[in-house]
Amino acid sequence: MGLYLRPTKLADALAALADPKLTRTPDRIDRLTVLAGGTDFFPAQAARTAWLQPGPRNVLDISGIEELQGIRQDEAGIAFGALVTWSQIRDAALPPACDGLKLAAREVGGAQVQNRGTIAGNLCNASPAADGVPPLLTLDAVVEIASGARGRRSVALGEFITGNRATTLAEDELVIAVRLPRAPASARATFLKLGARAYLVISIASVAVLLEADADGRVGRAAIAVGACSAVPVRLTGLERELAGASRDSLAERVTAAHVASALAPIDDVRGSARYRLDAATVLVRRALAQCAAAGLEAAA
Repeated sequence: MGLYLRPTKLADALAALADPKLTRTPDRIDRLTVLAGGTDFFPAQAARTAWLQPGPRNVLDISGIEELQGIRQDEAGIAFGALVTWSQIRDAALPPACDGLKLAAREVGGAQVQNRGTIAGNLCNASPAADGVPPLLTLDAVVEIASGARGRRSVALGEFITGNRATTLAEDELVIAVRLPRAPASARATFLKLGARAYLVISIASVAVLLEADADGRVGRAAIAVGACSAVPVRLTGLERELAGASRDSLAERVTAAHVASALAPIDDVRGSARYRLDAATVLVRRALAQCAAAGLEAAA
C-alpha cells in the first residue's frame, strides 16, 4: 500500500480527492480509494492477494470525519450522515415508515458488519443484492454528494445507482448524507429477504414495501421495491399505481407474477435461477403487502 490518508475534516478529504497527482494517474489502482467501514474493502483485498492480483495502493479513510456522523430528524424529514452504521439505524428511534429500513439493517451481515458497515458504503458499493437499497427506495431517499470544486448536489437514489457496482459518483466526489422526506404517521413499512439461511447471506430476492392509508382504510400510496433480481434494485411503479385506492385487506391477492416480471431482469447464478427469483419475489411482495396492511389495521384499531 502507498498513501494512507485519514483526514478529520470533510474539506480535507475533498481536497485529497481533487489532488491531480492522485486523480490523473494512468493506472487506476494508484487513485485514491475511499474507505469507510471497510466491510467490503478488506475482504476484497484479501481475495486479490490470494489470487496475486493488484489492489488499490492509495487509501482515503474517511471514518474520522465527524461531519459525516449522526442521524438528524426535523420537520423536513430524516438525514443520515454518510458514516452512520447499520447498528445505529437498527437501534435508532425512527418513525414507523422506517420499520423496513430497520429490519434491513438487521440483515446486513452479522453484528460485526452492522457495527462497521455504513449507509453510504452500502449505496456506493452498488451491489444488486444490497439490503439497504430497497427500503431506501420506498422512502424516496435522496443522496447528498459533495465535491471540492463543484460544491454539493442531490440525486434521487433511483438515479444514483446506475448498474451493477456502478453509480453516478465522480472521482472527486463523496457521499456525505442520505436524506428521507417526512412520511405520514399512517405509513407502515416492512422488509423481507430470501436467502439460503437467515443471516450472513447474500439475498436471492428481497422486497421492501411502504403503505400509506387514507381515513377510509384504503391505500393512499404504495411503494414497493425489489432487490437482487435485477442489475439494480427497482421500484414496481406499475403495481404501485394499480394498488392506489385499493382496500388494504385485498392487496396481496391483487399481485400477479406479471406485475413483478415486467419490472425485473433477474439472472441465473449459483444462488438461484431467474425463474426462481421471479417466483420468490412475487411471493415476498404479497407477504410484505399483507404485513403492512395488517400493521396499518392494528394501528387504526
